[in-house]
Amino acid sequence: MNALPSAADLAEALIACPSVTPATGLVFDCLEAQLTPLGFAVHRFVAGEAPDGPVENLYAVRRGPPGSRHFAFAGHLDVVPPGDGWSSAPFLPERRGVPGAELLYGRGAVDMKGAIAAMVVAAAAIPAEAGTLSFIITGDEEGPAQFGTISLIEYMQAAGEQPDCCLVGEPTSVHRLGDMAKIGRRGSANFWIEVAGREGHVAYPHLADNPIPRLVALLAELDALTLDEGNDWFQASNLEITEIEVGNRATNVIPARAMARISIRFNDLHSGNDLAARIKQIAHRHGGTVRHIISGEAFLTQPGPFSAQLVEAIRAETGIQPELSTTGGTSDARFLKNVCPVIEFGLTNATMHKRDEAVAVADLEVLARIYARVAQAALAG
Repeated sequence: MNALPSAADLAEALIACPSVTPATGLVFDCLEAQLTPLGFAVHRFVAGEAPDGPVENLYAVRRGPPGSRHFAFAGHLDVVPPGDGWSSAPFLPERRGVPGAELLYGRGAVDMKGAIAAMVVAAAAIPAEAGTLSFIITGDEEGPAQFGTISLIEYMQAAGEQPDCCLVGEPTSVHRLGDMAKIGRRGSANFWIEVAGREGHVAYPHLADNPIPRLVALLAELDALTLDEGNDWFQASNLEITEIEVGNRATNVIPARAMARISIRFNDLHSGNDLAARIKQIAHRHGGTVRHIISGEAFLTQPGPFSAQLVEAIRAETGIQPELSTTGGTSDARFLKNVCPVIEFGLTNATMHKRDEAVAVADLEVLARIYARVAQAALAG
């Protein structure tokens, strides 16, 4: 255990493995090589086919005494494309700064290879007799997420694996490490709306049927909706019009159809299916048809022993009282909440998905200690 590299060293090794979503191969080899010496049995499998796959997934477990509690770390090794304009190569990790204030640069440093490295260091610090530890790691969180954590959950259920609680290492901190953890997330749904008409010459409108006015009226009704006012744990749900398309390049043609897309982020006062029924009812009144995808339902892990253990671990290592929040986008916690109580906590998120993504080296070591504290407390019950 004393010979284990630092969290920063492990993060560098993971960053050096390009893993734009969906990730397979080398980056999983790297994580397996980090976990196997710690006594973890590593199970890897590939799920799905193009265009959303193949996706590699990893489930690793180190079993404690019979009947002991089971704590799971969860996260993803895939990253978003780096894009252009980096100060250094995005998959060649580089440390810059003075000792004690170094930053580690590279795609995935924050989201979320740095957190996974901290989890490995935390696992090394936890005695095997403390209980069962596992890693639930996917290569498809940043993409469609069709063959990632969903497939891992199916694998775990078939194998009879049942964690008592799970910590997802998403970058939840805002201004400094420890200031925010997520105990829930809003749901997410996207809708594609089409209004059909009849094309014709603009000089002879009586021979055509322009769908655009009906689409505009439909969108105006949707935009005027107040879905709710929020509640104790969630902000108000919001509906946003994200695209309008006609595709008409001619100046003298009434188009045959008009389309739009809307996105709804909703709290636990709604279900995705109820919202879909409401949107379809409004669309149908204006002659529209709707296709929708529900990416995830809203959920809340009620504050209790698990969140209290995390708060105490953060406070012990940073002196900060974290805010328990449900803000932000979706994550794989939306799937894991069906398995066991789940909370998200990780690094500061200011540079995630940006060029020159970077994490403070010191934060990686503090995060590893926080993860070790909360895991040991959760395993103790």
